[in-house]
Amino acid sequence: MVERAGGMAFAAGALVWPGGRLDQADRDLATQLALDDDGAARVAAIRETIEETAIPVGLVPPPLPEQCLEMQAALVAETAFAALPGHIELQTEALTPFARWVPKFHAVRRFDTMFFVAKAPDGDWQPNVIEGECAAAHWMAASEVLELEQRGKARLIFPTRRNLERLAQHGSFDEIRADAIAHPIEPVTPWVEERGGEKFITIPDHLGYPITEERLDGLWRG
Repeated sequence: MVERAGGMAFAAGALVWPGGRLDQADRDLATQLALDDDGAARVAAIRETIEETAIPVGLVPPPLPEQCLEMQAALVAETAFAALPGHIELQTEALTPFARWVPKFHAVRRFDTMFFVAKAPDGDWQPNVIEGECAAAHWMAASEVLELEQRGKARLIFPTRRNLERLAQHGSFDEIRADAIAHPIEPVTPWVEERGGEKFITIPDHLGYPITEERLDGLWRG
């Protein structure tokens, strides 16, 4: 999990997963590699994980930690992903689609976000953060993050909380991946329902989420 910088316009200080905007260069590389429809999103997920944490996901052969730090610095300096030093190839099939969220909480900022799960590379990979990208980064269990929020020690936006609850059901990566494969990747666009004078923000109940609603009153939406 990475902590968003305090000065960001959206979800400042929130714990989220590495991620960011899909660039035209991601689309171009996906086309060059003849990837499927979500190929550009896979490329962006791999790139952003390196850029924000220096952890290599979906790269073969796996680079050394010092190589990842060089790649991270190059990406932050806006070097094109395809132009990074070293002889590496993308292994986009290492990423499994987990969910797609299209919340409409904000009239100005709209997000269409793909979430992927991937097995961590072998070895003791400690995340590295570059100032301006994230405030911090940590390896954390889903249940641990949820407990921190309950204790007031972490901030989560609605989609992150729901995805953490879904991940926390499982005890291994294989179980998480099986869950991802077992459910369709449909756009999750929360809506508001009113019952008994209370408003609830709600999501579909067939996509694997153990909790599908939350009281709107007091909900932090970034």
